[in-house]
Amino acid sequence: MTETSRPQQSEASEAVAENLGAPQAARPDVFDQLLKPEVQESLTILVDNLPKLAEMLTFLTKAYDFGKSVATDPVLAEDTMASISGFTKPVTDSLKNVASAAIEAGDRVQAQKDQGAISVFGLLKMLKDPQVQKGLRFAQAYLDVLNERDQQKR
Repeated sequence: MTETSRPQQSEASEAVAENLGAPQAARPDVFDQLLKPEVQESLTILVDNLPKLAEMLTFLTKAYDFGKSVATDPVLAEDTMASISGFTKPVTDSLKNVASAAIEAGDRVQAQKDQGAISVFGLLKMLKDPQVQKGLRFAQAYLDVLNERDQQKR
């Protein structure tokens, strides 16, 4: 800006401020800021980008409205909980089954506390039980995995 245009702008700024009813003390600070070239350049950039900013604001408003409707929708919350429980129910049922079997087995061991040791023939008879076979296969596979991991570390 040239020196000749500053007094004109200052007079125009004062006229606008008087029309707006701005207090006398606030006028010089705001208008002095507006007269700075970097502020004018920033305002020009802002005005040039207003269409983009309006588009972004529209998109963000729609996204906010969608998020708010999703967060406050009781039907969606109920469906989400139902689907989560659909995934977790088999796991919890399985864990409950294992826990109840362990508790019952512990109770049986306590009840049979006064009986003697298991004989060799009793052990051989137990080895034929399918559940014992399944448990032994699992134990063997588990030990194999641990052994392989231990060898990989070396």
